[in-house]
Amino acid sequence: MDRNKVPAQTNVLSGRDINRDGYPDALRALNETVPGISLGNAAGNPFQPTLFYHGFQASPLQGNGQGLAVYLNGVRFNQAFGDTVNWDLLPEMAIDRMDLTGSNPVFGLNALGGALSVQLKNGFTYHGAEADVFGGSFGRVQGDFQYGRESGSTSTYVAGSVAHEGGWRDMQSSDLYSIFGDIGWRSERSELHLNIVSADTTLNGPGTSPVELLAADPRAQFTAPNRISNKYTLVSLNGSLDIDDATSVQGSVYYDYFLQRVVNGNVSDFSPCDNSAGFLCQAPGVFATDRGGKPIPDFLGGGPYSVLDQQTTNTNGYGASAQMTRTDTILGHHNQLVAGMSFDGANTMFTASSTIGGLTLNDRVFIGPGVVVDQADGSIAPVRTAITNAYYGVFFTDTFDVTSRLSLNLAGRFNAAQIDLNDRNGTALTGSHYYRRFNPSVGVTYRVLPNVTAYVSYAEANRAPTPAELSCANPDTPCSLANFFVGDPDLKQVVAHTIEAGLRGQFHPADGMTLRWDASYFHADLDDDILFVNSPIQGRAFFQNVGTTRRQGIDISTRLNAERWSAYLGYSYIDATFRTGFVESSGNNPGADADGNLQVRSGNHLPGIPTHLLKLGGSYKVTDKWTIGATGIAAGGQYLFGDEANLQPRSPAYFLLNLNTSYQLTPNIQLFGLVENVLDTTYYTYGTFSPTSSVFLAQAPGASNPRSYSPGAPVGGYGGVRITF
Repeated sequence: MDRNKVPAQTNVLSGRDINRDGYPDALRALNETVPGISLGNAAGNPFQPTLFYHGFQASPLQGNGQGLAVYLNGVRFNQAFGDTVNWDLLPEMAIDRMDLTGSNPVFGLNALGGALSVQLKNGFTYHGAEADVFGGSFGRVQGDFQYGRESGSTSTYVAGSVAHEGGWRDMQSSDLYSIFGDIGWRSERSELHLNIVSADTTLNGPGTSPVELLAADPRAQFTAPNRISNKYTLVSLNGSLDIDDATSVQGSVYYDYFLQRVVNGNVSDFSPCDNSAGFLCQAPGVFATDRGGKPIPDFLGGGPYSVLDQQTTNTNGYGASAQMTRTDTILGHHNQLVAGMSFDGANTMFTASSTIGGLTLNDRVFIGPGVVVDQADGSIAPVRTAITNAYYGVFFTDTFDVTSRLSLNLAGRFNAAQIDLNDRNGTALTGSHYYRRFNPSVGVTYRVLPNVTAYVSYAEANRAPTPAELSCANPDTPCSLANFFVGDPDLKQVVAHTIEAGLRGQFHPADGMTLRWDASYFHADLDDDILFVNSPIQGRAFFQNVGTTRRQGIDISTRLNAERWSAYLGYSYIDATFRTGFVESSGNNPGADADGNLQVRSGNHLPGIPTHLLKLGGSYKVTDKWTIGATGIAAGGQYLFGDEANLQPRSPAYFLLNLNTSYQLTPNIQLFGLVENVLDTTYYTYGTFSPTSSVFLAQAPGASNPRSYSPGAPVGGYGGVRITF
């Protein structure tokens, strides 16, 4: 539909935008250019960032409240077990465009703060062939290719990528393989596509490290190993049919397979018992016990000990959707109606365990094989659970032109979610949960001037608690940071109430120049928001409804395009706060009370979200063959996770500058280069607190500051070649 009739903030990135720096990188393009977006990186791996948009998250890591709905070729990309979004599985070379829109109930579950729709190429939209090879700092080597062909009524497209990065920190590395294929057919009134996405990745992330350890060695990791391996396959069939000049139908069916294995070394909560020599205890008088219920001996004679958490998530997903689109006139006024329904189902087998083992003193790596822990109270125990998800949706959106300048949009969606858990090791996890809600929205757009549009809207959206959250909602049986689950109380669904308003427009200040601008305001209150709350048990937490939270702010952006150059500037103010008080445990926070608790009050800011964001950049065509460009990001400090009461200083603000260039050597050969973090800025995108007193730090003896950061990469350079046919 006409973008100026959408009563919400919209951002559209093309494949050219995604390749602006020389090679395809979807998240880099979003982070560099879209107002309101920032990236956090708790895992410490560049391919595992959490995307924040207006304070709402789309993250590959369990434990984060997923507030954005993500679709890949019309198929829900949020994984069934935790609604997580695994960015490393995207076939980036094959991306044709990305649409990021504000809150809209039509996009279903998780669209609290908005929705990101990723559309892939096919042989009708891409013709030719391309091969890219590039590499550079930190052992980065990557190769990409794509090929598209149209022949009569059929088309073929295939794209693939292989990437390796050795990493700049200890035990940091990445290996990624992906391929995408599409076969298409179309006639005068219909089109059909069968496509397959397949990806295999192994990501090692060092995570956060205490600040005194980073001061001694910026590359150092705190505890290891920390490895996530993903295998993913998506097969989908989608098509459209024009019934007549005014009516069309669209539909899709899909099957996907997702296998994730997590290996996570953590600080141990177990130590030699004070009054019972020869055994390990979880707390005074509480023995550590094995799977046979026997106390675990102090097999290392005092330690040091660490814990290895392991989990496997094996999901088979399937679904279908269908919609009807009708464009006609009602009483002489233009009207567009879209109505449809969707189903997304999944069967998941989840297994996990914790193992006590040794610890190397120099680099704090787990030494096995160790002993599997099975506490009598269930606080730490092996898990094997079968989960079934069934999500149903019925939706509509109607845009009616009241006048040639005023348009009214009404939309709504009914969501129903059935989540069943079956504990294969006992009964503690077994349970059935059902959620349903109708979410309405209403908005108007008004063309103030021929090239200026104003809009305002109100929308509601919801997300159901995930199986991951439902399985870990008991404070007496919290989860490990590897995120496996040992309790099953109910949680309430999260509901967002969002108001958006703004102005957007464009004009031509001179011949050959176009200036586009946008100014918008957003205000979202979330009822019964869910937070991953720390537990008194070291390295563990549980999910809890914490009342109301709020995210509000403004985005201002402008972009100027001329014949030989372009430039953009964007600013965002994001005020994300708790509106309901609660108490949480945060024993590593120096501001905690004698019991290790924090009192979070109304008005305290949510952690991990910078209040101020400034983005700027541009490119200049020096000659017909040579182009240079630059991008810059300035971000304010953020409160650390574990400091929801805002008792400690924020992380440092930072500014990053990147430079890029390309040279068209021949009509078919292009050379390109990129320098990241040109100023070699020391910066952090994620922070929390770590128990330095419980681990011997050989590089930083006597370390006592619990602040712990995930540092960004230093200056790095890359170069490559692109060949097109």
